[in-house]
Amino acid sequence: MGQRDPRVDAYVEQAAPFAQPILRQLRDVVHAACPDVVETIKWRMPSFEWKGLLCGMAAFKAHAVFGFWKHDLVVGDDPKAKEAMGSFGCLKSPADLPSKAQLGRYVKKAMALNEAGVKAPKQKTRPKKPLAPHPEFAAALKKNKRAQATLDAFPPSCRAEYIEWIADAKRDETRAKRIATAIEWLAQGKRRNWKYEAC
Repeated sequence: MGQRDPRVDAYVEQAAPFAQPILRQLRDVVHAACPDVVETIKWRMPSFEWKGLLCGMAAFKAHAVFGFWKHDLVVGDDPKAKEAMGSFGCLKSPADLPSKAQLGRYVKKAMALNEAGVKAPKQKTRPKKPLAPHPEFAAALKKNKRAQATLDAFPPSCRAEYIEWIADAKRDETRAKRIATAIEWLAQGKRRNWKYEAC
């Protein structure tokens, strides 16, 4: 038999009045579709587990959300998912939810994925474009070949540390000081945070 968590009871009771019936309906449907589901709190929100993380819900000031851990495999490409975190966008009343029967089918599909050991698909991220150094930093690098060679040899994350540090300077004087320090350290083959690296 499934387990109801008193912390989820408290969460629902403390939610905004509009959200309480949404959360109760979601909770009931999950328990009906998956009688052995176990409730818990993850990331300060009610979550449901069965052979792994199944789904979760949350309430905010003006809307509630519900989402499957393996959303893309359970629900597919639903444009509502882009409105808010979760699988069904911003929920402002129980009428915004799929029917209980449809929601139950989604829960069963999520259960089957967990039972089969299917992992949640990784989100595809676009590769970041390399950051361009501030023009004054680029000019200083041209004058110091050793510093330029060190920066070029660093992995992208180490290059970005120097470039962002200089770009974040608010005042021209601060930027100039950082550029001078960066050129000195780079000429010595040092990373931006060399002081904190293990000896």
